[in-house]
Amino acid sequence: MAGRRYFRLVALWVVLLVPTVWGQLLVQGQATAQDLATGKILVARRHMADLNFAQTVILLVQHDEKGTVGLIVNRPTKIPLSRLTKEFEGVKDRSDPLYLGGPMERSGVMALVRSRAKPEDAKAVFADVYMISVKETLEKAIAAATSSRLHLYLGYAGWAAGQLELELGMDAWDVLPPNAGMVFDPHPETLWNRLVDRENLQNAAAPSRGSARRPG
Repeated sequence: MAGRRYFRLVALWVVLLVPTVWGQLLVQGQATAQDLATGKILVARRHMADLNFAQTVILLVQHDEKGTVGLIVNRPTKIPLSRLTKEFEGVKDRSDPLYLGGPMERSGVMALVRSRAKPEDAKAVFADVYMISVKETLEKAIAAATSSRLHLYLGYAGWAAGQLELELGMDAWDVLPPNAGMVFDPHPETLWNRLVDRENLQNAAAPSRGSARRPG
């Protein structure tokens, strides 16, 4: 009788505890509003239905009470910078591609640049990564930076206040720490595929992986 009683108690403990443990694991694995900040990186989940953001990796260049602005870093086009000779000086011989930064205001151009010193009129995003939206500053960056340290984007991604938090609640995104290696990855067309692997996401999110490390 004692043995049966013990078995029933163990079975009851398992029934009560296991759902709680699994629930905690699921909650810990899902990104929350507290994870969002300027410099963080969004990775679209596999089930993302919005074609504007399906299979995207996005750097958040601004996140505050007014809303969020990001640049898609893994959608290079086949359009070289040299096509912008009428708009910008110094791009005549540049063959590096323009990127589609997002679905909003695609007639506008912004840039991300890695620089030891803060460029004039640039906005700090994280570490040595800056965003440039002023034409004169952008032309100076084009003259000084190589394609591995400068990317130009057509358009951007934008969310109204609270909108991105709502999408996180729907489990639409993973959120990773700032990582310059991801932003300037030499093979952006395969970046999302590498990151959606759960093991790679967990390794990339580990504190011991410095922000300059590239995803494997």
